[in-house]
Amino acid sequence: MKKFYLFLFAIFLINNVSLAQSDKHYSLFHPVPKASLREMETDRPDVTESPITVDAGHFQFESDLGRLDRSVSNSSSINTYLLNQANLKLGITNSTAIQVVVQSFAFSNEKEFDSGNIERNHGFGDLIVRIKQNLLGNDKGKFAISILPFIKFPTSNAEEDEQYEGGIIVPMSLKLPGEFHLGMQIEADRLQDDEGTALHNQLLQSLTLSHQLAKHLDGIAETYYTYDLKASHWNNFLNAALQLEIAKDVKIDGGLNYGIQHDAMKSYFVGLSFRL
Repeated sequence: MKKFYLFLFAIFLINNVSLAQSDKHYSLFHPVPKASLREMETDRPDVTESPITVDAGHFQFESDLGRLDRSVSNSSSINTYLLNQANLKLGITNSTAIQVVVQSFAFSNEKEFDSGNIERNHGFGDLIVRIKQNLLGNDKGKFAISILPFIKFPTSNAEEDEQYEGGIIVPMSLKLPGEFHLGMQIEADRLQDDEGTALHNQLLQSLTLSHQLAKHLDGIAETYYTYDLKASHWNNFLNAALQLEIAKDVKIDGGLNYGIQHDAMKSYFVGLSFRL
């Protein structure tokens, strides 16, 4: 935990240096004028996060309005239904934004194969706090990169014996010819084991490609993998989504994250994003 707070301190030192070199001293209490806002960027619907932050002094709401996660192990199957899994984002400076991810309601249904017993839990979900610090490409250029540390607080009423989790995400993006956009992400996490309360280290790498299919409609294709260092276990995923801009700074989306291995999670979702 101490290392996490030291890392956050380092982020703010980096941000202060970038502010000293910038002529745009916008902040939470000195918002970016609406006419000068960057094009709205979202961290959804793909797993790969955007390296672009919310403009200083502005709020952005992104949510899985409805999501179904399905996973199967050797001993059981679990269906988890999430309603309004919301990412609440607030721009603090030119290149820093704070995010609070809230699972408003979660319902889980676990069936044990041997006994046939079904265990059901429901209630408020977990709370995740994240800070996104852009390092390059927030306002201009074809390449952008940021760092995004996070910590998960085990507040869920739908899960028992949960532990604190955390990690760091490094999202990147590259503008390609023909209006294609390439996204990349490297992530290192400290997560709770699927069974029991012990923790393990996990790596995630992703690659996503997006392109405008029609006016205001983007198509997204993605692949990523996770590697559990403790169990030496890989999971691979193929994802697809559509995102439609229905009004200025308002987008809806839908898609799936499909785990290739038998025990890899399969997810299906619809979402909403807007900026104020």
